[in-house]
Amino acid sequence: MFFSKPINELSFEDVVEFLKQGIAENTMLDYKFMLPKNNEKFAKTIAAFANTMGGTIIVGVKDENDKPVPPFTGQPFHAKIRPQIESIIQNYIDPVVFVDIATCKNPRGNGMFVVINIPQSNLTPHLVGDLKRAYIRTGQSSRPEVIVHPDKLPWLLDNRRKSQSLRHILLDKAQAHFNNFLIAQNIKTNQLTAAFTLIPLYPQTPSVSYKDLPALLNKIKMKDFVLDPQINTVQDGIIVRKGSFSTVELNSYGLISYRTLLNPQDTFVDFKKVFKDIVLFFKFASAFYKQLGFISPLLNRVYITNARGSLVKTSQETKQIAEDFIRFDKNLDPLNLHENLAQTCASLIEEIAWSLNIPFKEENAALKAVLAILNEND
Repeated sequence: MFFSKPINELSFEDVVEFLKQGIAENTMLDYKFMLPKNNEKFAKTIAAFANTMGGTIIVGVKDENDKPVPPFTGQPFHAKIRPQIESIIQNYIDPVVFVDIATCKNPRGNGMFVVINIPQSNLTPHLVGDLKRAYIRTGQSSRPEVIVHPDKLPWLLDNRRKSQSLRHILLDKAQAHFNNFLIAQNIKTNQLTAAFTLIPLYPQTPSVSYKDLPALLNKIKMKDFVLDPQINTVQDGIIVRKGSFSTVELNSYGLISYRTLLNPQDTFVDFKKVFKDIVLFFKFASAFYKQLGFISPLLNRVYITNARGSLVKTSQETKQIAEDFIRFDKNLDPLNLHENLAQTCASLIEEIAWSLNIPFKEENAALKAVLAILNEND
C-alpha cells in the first residue's frame, strides 16, 4: 500500500510525507502535476490501471525521471476537480470504472493534491474513447500505457477467467511443494495440516522479480516468524523452512503461503500455537505487501485437512474435531489488512475455533488474544 490509512482520511501532509520517499512511477503508481487537457488521455491511464493490477494516481506532483521532485506544494486549488474526474470516467470509459478520490487541500496555502485510487477490476476489458481501445499499464516511463496486444486480451475477457486459472495453478503448486517437503523427511502427507494463504484475486503478471524475493524477505525482518535462513528456490518463488514441520512460500505473483502440521507427534492440537501462527502470518503478509506497494484485492484462503478425530486440548477440557476438512475463502483489501490487522486475525480465529470445536468463553476473547500476541512480538 502506498498510504497507511483509508483514502478518505488522507491529509495534505500525508501526501507530502509519501512523496518525500521518492518512490518512482511504476505499474501501480502515476504522478501528474495537472489533469491532462486531453480527457481521453487521462481516461486511458485510469482504464489501464483497472485493466491491469489497479493503482494510484497522485495529481499535483512534478516529477523528473519518474520520481517526485520538491517543493511539494500541489496544484492550485480547484473545488470542482472531483466531479470533473468523475465526468471524464463516465464519458470516456466503458464500462465505467469505480474509483476512490481524495482531495487534500493545504491548510496553510492554496495548493492541493488529488489522490485517485483505482481498484483492479473484474469487469474487464474497460474500453476507452470512440475507438473502444483497451489499454494496460506497463510501468515503463516511455510507454506507461499500451494498447492491449491480442496475446493479452484473454486476461481481460470473460471477467478475468484466465487469471482465476493461474490463481488455481499457483495454489495447487504451493500445496505440492509442501507435500514434497514432507515426503523428503519421510513424513506422511495425510496428517492434520493447516494452510494459510494470501494471493492476488486476479494474478496476471509478476509483482516482483523472483530474483528479488530473498532480498525482500530480508527487509521484512520478522525472525519470530521465519527462523531458518536457508532458502530453497522453486519456479517463480522461494520456500523457507520454518522448523521441522512448516514452510513459508513467497511467489513473484504475490502469493504468500504458510503451511504446517498441526499435531506432528500425533498428540493434541496446540490451539494456542495455531492462533499465534495465524497472527504472525498476517503480520508477515502485511509487511510483504507493503514492500511490494500492492493495493489490489487479495484472496485469503485457509485450508485445514485430515482433521476428523483429532483431539484439541483447551485449558478446561479436551475436544474432538468432527469436520474432516475446513476451508475459508475471503476477499481481503490490503489496506484492511494493514489498518485492521488485529480485527482481521480475530475474526478468522473465531471462525476456525468454532470449526475445530474450541469455544471462546467470553465476548472479544479472540481479539484480546490477538492483541496480546501482537504486543508480545512488537
